[in-house]
This record gives sequence, structure tokens and C-alpha cells, in this order.
Amino acid sequence: MTDQRGGAADESCVMPEGPWTHRFVGANGSRFHVVEAGTGPMVLLLHGFPEYWYAWHEMLPAVADAGFRAVAVDLRGYGASDKPPRGYDGYTLAADVAGLIRALGERSATVVGTGAGGLIGWTAASFHPTLVRRLVVLGAPHPLRLRAAIVADPRGQFASATATLKFQLPRYEHVLTRDGAAEVEEMLRRWGGPRWVAGPEFADYARCCRVAMQIPQAAFCALEGYRWAFRSALRLHGYRFVKLMQKPLVTPTLQLHGALDEASLPRTAQGSGRYVSAPYEWRLLDGVGHFPHVEARDLVLGEILRWAKS
Repeated sequence: MTDQRGGAADESCVMPEGPWTHRFVGANGSRFHVVEAGTGPMVLLLHGFPEYWYAWHEMLPAVADAGFRAVAVDLRGYGASDKPPRGYDGYTLAADVAGLIRALGERSATVVGTGAGGLIGWTAASFHPTLVRRLVVLGAPHPLRLRAAIVADPRGQFASATATLKFQLPRYEHVLTRDGAAEVEEMLRRWGGPRWVAGPEFADYARCCRVAMQIPQAAFCALEGYRWAFRSALRLHGYRFVKLMQKPLVTPTLQLHGALDEASLPRTAQGSGRYVSAPYEWRLLDGVGHFPHVEARDLVLGEILRWAKS
């Protein structure tokens, strides 16, 4: 554990006791920390940036109580999962999801992703459609909508992406972790809706995310996915990624987006349904920012359960 003034955190700081079980699972050549509760059809929960599995700590037991096997994972490079120097491209991150579903003994799962985890959810459903039974995306446009908007909307999505554009700078991870990872709290505050930021739960949640980001190599790994997304745009594997993502999704998809999201603008996210040939629903959440899973927990829980059961 570490305090917010600095020092090295260890992985035990992301493994609190609760109505869940911690374990490690090997998938796609790496070891992942997963937290699970309940039995039944699996709901796999993918956190965003700058978070870790704890983003789902209150939703996890509620999903389990509704008759599902709820599993929250530390994504590659985060929390207590492995932190290899490579593997943060869209192909590998999607394969991580597919590998986890298989390694957990399931033939398919409902995948729920928020923010960066939502982008991975889109990709996993596109590349591994037989493994993703249903998809719920929070605060994440389809990756091709996001790419197009950064170019076509300079005063909108490009301006909103300024923070992530800074991630391209070498050694920016040191900026992210200095002063006890104060920048992590600033991002949560900047991207969150005003009601949540001013509420009683924000400070504790921000503290947990700051501590998790100070685990050695976590900040570097967290930024690598953003670096690949931008650098690949000029490379052959990025061109191939775009071509593969243009194929319409055959997974029923529910997309929830905060009306006050300043990281991924609602107008960027709208229109993502053009990439889905299966049943698709869009819902805009009033008064909510980039973190619907913690800002409007009960509403989002109800929508996840409705979609998973339908």
C-alpha cells in the first residue's frame, strides 16, 4: 500500500476483501487478476481508464444476486494483472477478452465495458462474435466513430481528446504518477458529472484509483493502449484494424452514454449503431459524465440486467 505522497504501491492494494473471490487466470499468454461472485450465465465487466476492477465493486454483488456469474477483471497492465511491455494493440486486447471467457470455462458471455473497456468490448465483439453473447457499452463510441470524429470535429472531439493526445509524449507516465498520482484524480474530476464529483463517494473512489495507478509499470501500460491507437493510424496493422472493424457486429448491443461526457462526446458516440446489424439500443443519460457505472449505478445496473436477460 502507499499513501498519496508517493512511494511504491504493491498489488495487494487492489485485492480488498468483500462479497467476492479473488483469483488469477491465465489467458492469451498472460496472467489476469479476476474478481468474481455468483453463479449462472457470465457477465464479464471491463473497467476503463484511469480505473481498475474496483470500478465494479458495488455492481459485482448486485449482478451476482440477480442470478449471474459476475466477473470483473483487471485489464492487461492494470491492477494485479500482468504488465508485459507489449500487447496493448486492439487485436491483443480483444484476444484477452476471448481468452478470459474460455479460461473461465464459459462458451460465451455478456460483456460490459466502460470507457477504454468499452472500446475493447466493441473490438472483442467484432473479432470474436461467437464468444460475446450480448454487449453493453458505457461511455465509449465505436472505435471507428471515435477515429473519424477526432479528425472531422476539431472543436469538439479533437479538443476533448487533448488529454489523451498528451499520452503520446515519452515518459508521460511520470506525469501521471507524480504527487501521488494527483493527475488521476484530476482526470476523474474533469470527466465526471458534477453531481458525482461533488458527492460523498468521489474522494474515496479517486483515492483508490490513485493508489492503483502507482503500482509499478501500471501507468506506462495504461498509456500504451492510447499510444497504439494513435500511432497505428499511420501503419499497416492500423489499416487492417479499421478494415476488420468495418464489418457489422452480429452481437446485440446496448449503448449507454452520459449526456455530460467530456471525454467521449455524445455526438461522437451517436451513430455507432451503424456498425451493428443485430438488435441495438441507444440511451443518453441526463446529468451523467464519462463514468455511468459509478455516477448512475442503479440505472446502469438495471439496464445491464435487462439486456443480459433479454
